Amino acid sequence: MIVILFRSKLTDAAGEDYAAMNADLAQNVRSMPGFVDVKSFKAEDGERLTLVWWRDRESLEQWRHDMRHMEAKKLGRQKWYQYYKIEVAEIYRQSNFDRQAAAASVAGSEIKS
Repeated sequence: MIVILFRSKLTDAAGEDYAAMNADLAQNVRSMPGFVDVKSFKAEDGERLTLVWWRDRESLEQWRHDMRHMEAKKLGRQKWYQYYKIEVAEIYRQSNFDRQAAAASVAGSEIKS
């Protein structure tokens, strides 16, 4: 799995046109093969962090070359972003815990006993 860390800060010029493009891309990316999830956060100083997970490098490459995404990148550099930084990382290990799933598993094993 691949994860993108996209840190950015918007300019004052990022108005309704930015919001519309962002909403369009958010919808479009969810329909791309290999897309897993996206989460966004905003810090007190205005910096934003968007995390995007992809199944593999090939899926990410398709997104990178998507025409609408390329248009958004161009407009972003021209007027919407004060700065951005993109980091691409490959997940080499993963673990997780889900309290509800664990409780359901325990409850299910107690019923079978």
